[in-house]
Amino acid sequence: MDRRAFVQKSLTAAAGLAAMPSLIVPNRTDNLILGHNSHRYTIDTQWGKLNPEQYPVKDCHEMVQDSQGRILLLTNETKNNVLVYDKSGKLLKSWGTTYPGAHGLTLSKENGEDFLFISDNNRHQVIKTTIDGKVVMTLDYPEESGHYQKPEQYIPTEVAIGPNGDIYVADGYGQQWITQYDHQGKFIRSFGGRGTGKENLQNAHGICLDTRNAANPSLIVSAREENAFKKYSLDGEYLETIPLPGAYVCRPVIKGDYLYAAVLKSRAYGGDPSGFVTILDKENRVISNLAGSTPNYSGNTLQEIYQTIKVFLYPHDVCVDDDENLYVAQWNSGHIYPYKLTRV
Repeated sequence: MDRRAFVQKSLTAAAGLAAMPSLIVPNRTDNLILGHNSHRYTIDTQWGKLNPEQYPVKDCHEMVQDSQGRILLLTNETKNNVLVYDKSGKLLKSWGTTYPGAHGLTLSKENGEDFLFISDNNRHQVIKTTIDGKVVMTLDYPEESGHYQKPEQYIPTEVAIGPNGDIYVADGYGQQWITQYDHQGKFIRSFGGRGTGKENLQNAHGICLDTRNAANPSLIVSAREENAFKKYSLDGEYLETIPLPGAYVCRPVIKGDYLYAAVLKSRAYGGDPSGFVTILDKENRVISNLAGSTPNYSGNTLQEIYQTIKVFLYPHDVCVDDDENLYVAQWNSGHIYPYKLTRV
């Protein structure tokens, strides 16, 4: 990493922290600036904090913003699986007690109405709900695909919704297939699958619809154990691999021309793999790493990216709001509530 360049991009208070990368960012550090180039942020580690006795969390897995501008957090705490915040961090409501393996949270807009898709590892199901939690559809393991003999083989982690309403489910902790359904839940096909071929997947942890080329939308899928994203057509044809050397990357999130993702593990100072947030431009080149190394390319080849200061504790997802601010949910982090990062 060009550590000196990072420090020069930070304010005076940030320089002290960069020199001591084992530090956890304290309660609120207004003067710390994270990131590079056009995408730099201040951090508020107290934004989503609540009374844990009243609104506990376990693993904070994923977050989305709904049409009302609210920020929804999914946790596998069955006292309140979904916490609904406003953008200031005020809790508006909570719901959900039946999702012990709550992992993936995807927002779908249908005829002006918001719906959620919850991927539950423990239940081996994907559950579609209204924005307030009423169940409207449940997708069980895709027996008709021929790849599964029992529900336990199927451990869905994420969902993407196609332009025509097709549903794509990533089996990131199971057999690594992407299963495509129509909007009513009828099986269409499976693609990907466990393997070492370029079309196969190793830890297909996340998936999203990429509409940055409006005339030719595609799917981007995490291949965490390969330190990469993989790109597929909407019919499941493998298109390309986007290497992210050093990065054990979580789900991709598209906002405008940019792709955002939490990196759960990486090489880090002191050998402590904690994580950072990475941002890619429309050409899928890394332009900013929050709490990570300065992006460095040798020709068209990205050099290893890694954590540089310990700000996050196993970040698992990034939500980008309508003001281009970020919210970061963290897994295995001691029941930490989400952080907010405000764009500079």
